[in-house]
Amino acid sequence: MEYVKKNMGSYQLHMIRTTAFKSIAVNLFFHNQIQKEKVTERNFLINLLLSSTKNIQSKQDLSIHCQDLYAAQISCNNRRIGAFLDTSFSLSVLEDQYTEKGNFRKSLELLHEILFHPNIEKEAFSEKDFLMIKEQLETNLKASKENLSYYSIVRALENTDSKSPLSIRGEGYLEDLEKITPHTLYKHYKEMIEKDTIDLFIIGNIDFEKTKEEVEEIFEFKTFKKEKGKAILPNPKIPKKIRTITEEEESNQTHLVLVSRLCDLEEYERKYPLTLYNILLGGSGDSRLFKEVREKKSLCYAIRSVVNKSDNCLLITAGITKERKKEAVKAIQEQIKALASGKIQEEDLLKAKEFYLSSFDAIEDSMGRIIESYYMMELLGVDDIETKKKKMKEVSVEEVIAVAKKVKMELVYTLEGESYEKVATK
Repeated sequence: MEYVKKNMGSYQLHMIRTTAFKSIAVNLFFHNQIQKEKVTERNFLINLLLSSTKNIQSKQDLSIHCQDLYAAQISCNNRRIGAFLDTSFSLSVLEDQYTEKGNFRKSLELLHEILFHPNIEKEAFSEKDFLMIKEQLETNLKASKENLSYYSIVRALENTDSKSPLSIRGEGYLEDLEKITPHTLYKHYKEMIEKDTIDLFIIGNIDFEKTKEEVEEIFEFKTFKKEKGKAILPNPKIPKKIRTITEEEESNQTHLVLVSRLCDLEEYERKYPLTLYNILLGGSGDSRLFKEVREKKSLCYAIRSVVNKSDNCLLITAGITKERKKEAVKAIQEQIKALASGKIQEEDLLKAKEFYLSSFDAIEDSMGRIIESYYMMELLGVDDIETKKKKMKEVSVEEVIAVAKKVKMELVYTLEGESYEKVATK
């Protein structure tokens, strides 16, 4: 696998050559500092861009164009990465040798058509398309609460720090949806094209020079961008005490979310010992939370820990019964304290390393995950895959314990369902 990065002035072009796949994948990333009031607009925008263009008047016609390009696939996604709102447009298409000469270029041109020739009428998006997408988004936003496991995490983060990007809902907000018009959405579109930082990734069995020339000829980003900001959120304040918040919801299950802050991590700790700490705690089927809290004590239906390095935050989520909440919280805290007090065996750490290293097999078998790996190098300054493998093998028990001491629990949030007895009598 060969990697080349080119500064194109208004964007960075990243090319990865590999013969492991028969397809070529393209990911066009836009990112900028996240603003709560812009999240709903951005979700609206990407759905609208994929519904039609100036020359392709419907989603069905777009689908037909993709089929004509030997089943090319185009999609889009929004997410928050720390302090950034990150938008990616993805294209996947067979190499020309499996289709016909020029098919990849035509596919790039279709992606260009979607991005640069939206269905605009008098400085506004088409009213027909706008109303259709608005109705879809309204339905989705109203239904977002139905996934109570996800909703409990959303509410926990909102209660952790309502002023931080940490609390922003990725799906957006109904109240903001009502404020959006075809004119304001077109303004947001121009801001994305002109002001966001842009990275274009292409992976496949490609010729670097030819691919660079095609990209230069097709894409017309002309605005020179400012320096990238920082994605990682500032160090949180060390919580003085653990807060407890309980909300009620009609459900057969109670959802528990424990929020911990990661205080004063060094860069090396964030990259390596923290990952192993999370695997040991609750990030694998062999973790302490899984074995001790779920298997031995039967205090939950499911449990796991997830670390978000760019947020300086670690979440523990569990599905429990209402009556056993105190027991579950106590058992979880015991495992956190055990790691911080140094109760880590070399054998356990070795298993965690093996678990981590095995994850690279899945990365190297996926074009999307390879691109994501290189993008995180660009965005967050993480190391390349081979460096990660080498350095992770060298992490010591003492380094993991040092990280464990920097994990400070801040909030115990419960989305409380009905009691077991009440559910059983229904």
